[in-house]
Amino acid sequence: MKASNLSQNQRGVIKGMATGLALAAAATALFAYVLYPLGASLAERASLLALCLLPPAAMLAISIARLAKHRFFTPADIDGSALTEGSDRARLLQALLQNTLEQVALAVPIYAAWAFLAPARLLGALAAASGLFLLARLLFFKHYASGAAARSFGFALTFYPTVLLLIGLVPLSLQKVFG
Repeated sequence: MKASNLSQNQRGVIKGMATGLALAAAATALFAYVLYPLGASLAERASLLALCLLPPAAMLAISIARLAKHRFFTPADIDGSALTEGSDRARLLQALLQNTLEQVALAVPIYAAWAFLAPARLLGALAAASGLFLLARLLFFKHYASGAAARSFGFALTFYPTVLLLIGLVPLSLQKVFG
């Protein structure tokens, strides 16, 4: 499909995703090489991992709490999504929770692998990905209801740092396996 055949909304999504990818790559590289030198001991790696898992866990907890609070105070939604059709607000909060859960499920094993496989000089990339996760989820939540183009930057800034770590793990893993 030619770029001229894309809708304005699709072009907005491309712009948000590209901007998110560029910022993710820049921040990850900056933290990996310049701003966040770390030690390489097993204890330091485990500590870093524990700290870096907190932002994704916090955003997941916030997502769950927002939906639970809404359901508790909304009689039409209190019985949950399996037993009711759900109000517009409940469906929106459920979508935010679902997307956040997907992002956390992807991030956790990749963060863990990075913490233990990456050379010490690159461990700062994990801190960057974790910090971006928190910021990006807040942006995603804020702009979700405004449509795909508006939320694409927050999505990309959550997704791409994790994917960049995953891509980086390929040569690291091959090196560990094959020497």
